[in-house]
Amino acid sequence: MLQVNVALPSGCSESLSLPQFSKVGNLRILAQRAFGLGIVKLITAEGHILADPEESLEAVGLRNGDHLTAVVLQPKLAATERAFALWCCGGHRIVTWGDRGFGGDSSEVRNQLKNVQQVQATHTAFAAILADGSVVTWGDKLFGGDSSTVQDQLRGVQEIQSTHFAFAAIVEDGSVVTWGDRLFGGDSSTVQDQLKGVQGIQATLHAFAAIVQDGSVVTWGDPGSGGYSSIVHSQLRSVRQMQSTHYAFAATLENGSVVTWGDPRYGGDSSAVQDKLRSVRQVQATHGAFAAIVEDGSVVTWGDRHCGGDSSAVQEQLRGVQQIQATYGAFAAILANRTIVTWGDSRYGGDTSEVQQRLTSVQKIQATWKAFAAIREDGTVLTWGDPAGGGDSSEVQDQLRNVQQIEATDDAFAAILADGSIVTWGYPDFGGDSSMVQDQLRGVQTIHGSQGAFAAILANGLVVTWGHQRYGGDNSQVLDQLLHL
Repeated sequence: MLQVNVALPSGCSESLSLPQFSKVGNLRILAQRAFGLGIVKLITAEGHILADPEESLEAVGLRNGDHLTAVVLQPKLAATERAFALWCCGGHRIVTWGDRGFGGDSSEVRNQLKNVQQVQATHTAFAAILADGSVVTWGDKLFGGDSSTVQDQLRGVQEIQSTHFAFAAIVEDGSVVTWGDRLFGGDSSTVQDQLKGVQGIQATLHAFAAIVQDGSVVTWGDPGSGGYSSIVHSQLRSVRQMQSTHYAFAATLENGSVVTWGDPRYGGDSSAVQDKLRSVRQVQATHGAFAAIVEDGSVVTWGDRHCGGDSSAVQEQLRGVQQIQATYGAFAAILANRTIVTWGDSRYGGDTSEVQQRLTSVQKIQATWKAFAAIREDGTVLTWGDPAGGGDSSEVQDQLRNVQQIEATDDAFAAILADGSIVTWGYPDFGGDSSMVQDQLRGVQTIHGSQGAFAAILANGLVVTWGHQRYGGDNSQVLDQLLHL
């Protein structure tokens, strides 16, 4: 037997014994159980990180009586529409589950996933940035899961963004590499010579827009979704930030004005309100409309009136607006006095008449596609919008106390309480019913949602899932892998 001493930075230590032929992963699991903690990183007295769980303790030079330090890692989650990916920054493994066609199976690239730093997702595929700046992809090959044609260009990657069906990577020299569906952003060849000194990228469902070093914007992808910006090209100077609906872009300039392009029906045409778009502080978007918060706290809206593009009915109430949240078809604004004003499609949360008198002292708002949930100062929650999509929380209202955070799938909410337990409501099959795993949901740290399922990371590092099985709601087949992450 091999005996080693493992200590936490706090000074707490344990003496652990295991067979000589054991692997690093075995020692990590033993340490996790001994301390009752989540995933840990082991570091030798010489500062060498024991990163690869498959390496033998003999191979890494561990001897009887050696001293190690254990540092707790916080796992991270990313999701496509129907699959999850769990990893630790700097780890040598990613665990995936859910629909295989949507990235739920990463077995083909498992050996390439070493020292993972970030993970990004399209609708159906994942892309992982490694420590050396290279990229590993998996999932639907047509929509970003296959980067083989640009693999030699994916060096020194700093950041990755995605449309629904393609990826765009910013490389350390400020250039951009794209792959995936060529019609929806995967082919940037026509603007490649303009993509120099790129500072950031925004996306609609089918097009990309990049802010380059001089503050101008370069676009590509589906022309009707914002991939064509020639008409406003001369106006796109000193761009500060960009926002998007599904099919249009809005760029806020340094002088506080806004330039829009893309499908006019979905916010690409702001000519009717252009004289009001001055000193804009922030822009928010639904599926088809924009809402801009102006410096004086008022709001300017445009785009599809059925998606919140017309706020005339509540315009006099929109004073002292601090922040705006959006569903698929409605907006909700938190005012300085912590009350709420909503507008847009009533089916998607645009009507708060049933709860308006109680919507006071609001701290935060979360949204599904069809409903809103507001956390009040006293930790209680109020909901409105489509009842089946999370707008009706009456069955769990007495449980919604001391709520700290709320996350959402397309049609359900999950609230983390102060004691680390969870309360869920909304469409049962899409995560609104967690009764099957309720006894496991203790010490929850974070929650992430796919389109139809939730995954919760517990304080002990375990991951509990619920919701639609095809959307990642069942991780039973990878439980062993999660232990060896």
